[in-house]
Amino acid sequence: MYWDRECETMSREQLRALQLERLKLTIERVYRNVSFYRQRFAEMGIKPSSIRSLEDLRRLPFTTKQDLRDNYPFGLFAVPMSDVVRVHASSGTTGKPTVVGYTQNDINTWAELIARSLVCAGATKFDVVQNAYGYGLFTGGLGLHFGAERLGATVVPVSGGNTQRQLMLMQDFGTTILTCTPSYALYMAEEGQKMGLDFKKLPLKAGIFGAEPWSERMRQQLEEKLDLMALDIYGLSEIMGPGVAMECQAKQGMHIFEDHFIPEIINPETGEVLPPGEEGELVITTITKEAFPLIRYRTRDITRIDPEPCSCGRTHVRIRRITGRSDDMLIIRGVNVFPSQVESVLLEFGETEPHYLLVVDRKANLDYLEIWVEVAEHMFSDTVRKLEDLEQRLRERIESVLGISARVKLVEPNTIPRSEGKAKRVVDRRQI
Repeated sequence: MYWDRECETMSREQLRALQLERLKLTIERVYRNVSFYRQRFAEMGIKPSSIRSLEDLRRLPFTTKQDLRDNYPFGLFAVPMSDVVRVHASSGTTGKPTVVGYTQNDINTWAELIARSLVCAGATKFDVVQNAYGYGLFTGGLGLHFGAERLGATVVPVSGGNTQRQLMLMQDFGTTILTCTPSYALYMAEEGQKMGLDFKKLPLKAGIFGAEPWSERMRQQLEEKLDLMALDIYGLSEIMGPGVAMECQAKQGMHIFEDHFIPEIINPETGEVLPPGEEGELVITTITKEAFPLIRYRTRDITRIDPEPCSCGRTHVRIRRITGRSDDMLIIRGVNVFPSQVESVLLEFGETEPHYLLVVDRKANLDYLEIWVEVAEHMFSDTVRKLEDLEQRLRERIESVLGISARVKLVEPNTIPRSEGKAKRVVDRRQI
């Protein structure tokens, strides 16, 4: 089932021709209307006429989040503010937020791509979509909302938080599609279990989970506890918001909608473009955005492109699950560590819950990693010897996978703070 069969299943030749046409128009737009790009192109001796093929894209400069901050708030907009109908902003970790703008056409395109994403999950106009992403400057809530309305589905705009109400509405309104972060979905599952709620008796059929990295093991947990199909959605506010890429029911990666975005994978250290199949940093160029087009934006997300045909029939390439970010990965004693790697190990055992915290500290100029993980309820009442055995097995497995030693600290169920948004997975005390 497709939302837009013509666009989603066009041949690779047609798609590349369309991408080149739209790329040329985008380059002309930013060269004419955005002084930042005009200056950067001039420094590199590039004019719009220099772009004659898709291969020429790699000649263009990268855009980074720092560039967005340096041009705060509207310096990278390619249209006058009178044409901007909405702005969103990402919180960022330091300083002022990064601001993005949308024309009415941009909003319409976004809604189309979210509708396309929902259909990837099997949604139709007959579904009830409970949207538990946050509304406001964050793109998640309003992005999913407008797309679900575009599909014609019934939208429950509950936003995040107030979990008891979430579960009540889920039962009373007959929710069939749940949209939220995967960590919050697990939290809802836990709270529902405490209430005696049997999710198998609810009409839930699919969950669209994004906004944070999550593992295949977490998918199994979500599907088992909520009795639904758990699918990954990808996006970031700088590019558009959710709906840049979406997993279909084949569960073999997220189709990136190449009629609107051109993906590249680069070596995050050198900037070299890597061939399909190799893991690196995802770079995206927007080719239909009007208000806020971006050229070769470094997402800092680590993934790889899978160009192999998908069983669903969609011809757009897929990006594999995001394994982490090149700018927030932990470097511990010279080893790169992503929280999702740790999560995969923890959930292999079946004796822990999918709630954990990585605590990094420095003692005598050496970095130490301690992993706090909740023990499953049936294990916590077990003997001390069995718990010690679990700690040892986890420690050995983590060292085998990550290549570094870490202390494992087993904690009681419900000890680690829950999040109704993005889960906080790392406490880095080295910066204190």
